[in-house]
Amino acid sequence: MKRLVIAEKPSVAKDIAKVLNCKEKREGYIEGSDYIITWAIGHLVILCDPEEYDIRYKKWDFNTLPIIPDKIKLKPNPKTYKQYQIVKALMLSSQIDEIICATDAGREGELIFRYIYELAKCRKPFQRLWISSLTDEGIRTGFEHLKDGKAYDALYYSAKCRSESDWLVGINGSRAYSIQYGSLLPIGRVQTPTLKIIVDRDLEIDDFVPKDYWEVKADFGNYSGIWIDLEKNESKIDSIQKAEDIKNKVLLKEGLVTDFQKKKVVKKPPFLYDLTELQRDSNKKFGYTAQRTLDIAQSLYEKRKAITYPRTDSRFLTKDIIPKLKSLINKIGLEGYKEFTSILEKLEKLPVNPRIINDRKVTDHHAIIPTEKKIDLNKFSEEEKNLYDLIARRFLAVFYPDYEYFSIVMITHVAGEDFKSNEQQTIHLGWKLLYSDKEVETKESTLIHIKKGSSSTLKSAEIEQKQTKPPARYNEALLLDSMENAGKFIEDEELKEQLKSSGIGTPATRASIIERIISVGYVERKGKNLISTEKGRKLIQITSQELSSPELTGKWEKALDKIAKGNMNPQRFMEGIGRFTKFIIEDVQKNTKNVVFEGYSKNRGKKSSGTSSYNSPIGICPACKVGKVLEGPKNFYCSEYKQGCKFGIFKEDILMKKFKKKMTKTMVSKLITNQVVTVKGMVSPKTNGKFDGNICLKQSSNGYWGWEFTNGGVNN
Repeated sequence: MKRLVIAEKPSVAKDIAKVLNCKEKREGYIEGSDYIITWAIGHLVILCDPEEYDIRYKKWDFNTLPIIPDKIKLKPNPKTYKQYQIVKALMLSSQIDEIICATDAGREGELIFRYIYELAKCRKPFQRLWISSLTDEGIRTGFEHLKDGKAYDALYYSAKCRSESDWLVGINGSRAYSIQYGSLLPIGRVQTPTLKIIVDRDLEIDDFVPKDYWEVKADFGNYSGIWIDLEKNESKIDSIQKAEDIKNKVLLKEGLVTDFQKKKVVKKPPFLYDLTELQRDSNKKFGYTAQRTLDIAQSLYEKRKAITYPRTDSRFLTKDIIPKLKSLINKIGLEGYKEFTSILEKLEKLPVNPRIINDRKVTDHHAIIPTEKKIDLNKFSEEEKNLYDLIARRFLAVFYPDYEYFSIVMITHVAGEDFKSNEQQTIHLGWKLLYSDKEVETKESTLIHIKKGSSSTLKSAEIEQKQTKPPARYNEALLLDSMENAGKFIEDEELKEQLKSSGIGTPATRASIIERIISVGYVERKGKNLISTEKGRKLIQITSQELSSPELTGKWEKALDKIAKGNMNPQRFMEGIGRFTKFIIEDVQKNTKNVVFEGYSKNRGKKSSGTSSYNSPIGICPACKVGKVLEGPKNFYCSEYKQGCKFGIFKEDILMKKFKKKMTKTMVSKLITNQVVTVKGMVSPKTNGKFDGNICLKQSSNGYWGWEFTNGGVNN
């Protein structure tokens, strides 16, 4: 008898197989004397489509809404059907007496395994591998401490509720709004509130009217100051004449220092990285998108084994890591950070405190830190080096002393007017040493030696004309912060930690949410900024406040977190989602706005017609030669599917997404007519360059249809 290990990806399966000494490669799995290692390829099992409950749901019609099945059903993912069959056969095999779930240790990883387990009708006992590092030592230690799979039931219920609630809101909301307004309008439980955050900011910027103002800057020889109204604490002057009057009044007059305050400010080291904070910093420093940062982090975790599990929402470590900290610091020193590690290596005891070690604030995984695996940075890509550098410096910084400086604020009174001067004087760089220009930071303040009561002549003054500025547009760094805090952009790290459980989405899903609202045409990237399109703004205009509310979505995410911790009944949550789904349909019908989307025609979008525009035939089905190829919201399919025809091509399958293209109606028309089509402007994931690829129809061994490259373009 053997134990079956199910990993989430082939690459992870190979790492586990190496540690467990499994060397016999089979089709879809690797076998050893005691273990068989197999893998999913993402989600092998997905939720059934509406028409698989009732053929009436194939047609988008208000009369069939809301679609709320008594039980949401599962099915194999057509794109990975062959691997599902392999995994299922192994799970039910008589030579397997126990299963080990080794999918990613998180909510979605748990869902991937449980859905396979449920659809395969497997009843064998299973254990859970829960690791934060894919190093050999990390995997080996994980297998020495396997846990009963039932210990993660609550996590599965949370993941299941997330999956089913997204299906219910997405299917019903998308159909209701698309039918009513005659345009394909994808709706999402999380994506719609995310869009609203961007739209609200863009509208605020559009409505902003800049105003001119003036400032008077004075030069006292060895220091300068800005005119200020002390009562209002305001330096802006609303007219050029008033600014001129102030300048003429004070010029060459003697000033007296009436107030001098020197305050010591202590800035503690930042917390360790969770995924959202890492995405934010990499966007600010390198311009990487949230998705790109996640991809690089996954490479550092899976391929390089250089960092711990990246899809974490915690910024703390657990007590069991304390004995490893010194050796980890020494290892990082050998990678080119000796300048910084040497200071810590001299310490008799590391300054471990609750800002670093806090078991109560670690749920699924601890913060992202380097692993103890020896690495060669010269073999890393530039992007991998950049991201690893952020993580390594942050890890070292938490053990450094506080950054301390004097904040100096001084008021000089001249001829009845006041001028404010302020500077900072570094006392101790502390953790800033890892980030700062030391010469700039330690430059001596010009104000520090001035005392209250001293006098200086105002030698010259100049007037600067300025304009008020609108709020900044959202870039990904700002948006990630707002998503994490349910629409409240907060800089204070302590407060952010308290509000994290009320965020929109999770660290693992926020990047895909951003990419989703871009792919459906609601948002565009312009430089680093994310700007809503006309379609996106119109969508927010027509959706109910409840559907687009970041706060409500944040409360749902908090409820899912409670379910994962066993503190909330999953059924109660889903009942609330069911009521909300019905509300969406009623609201669309009762509160239709006079908004027209591009492509609208009189025969589309009216409740009386109750149909979508997808059902115009593209051509004869090349598979059955009888049915007609039709367009659906997500794919192209045969009208004879009910009679068993398996022709189907997804608009955005894994391969298409990889090359940043979508299958269009024109492309499918050429495919079914000519069997081949040239797709122009595909983007190479390796070089980011564009190329043209020839693709042709392909029938898989299980009868399903799709496409493949004919000219080696897949290697780009």
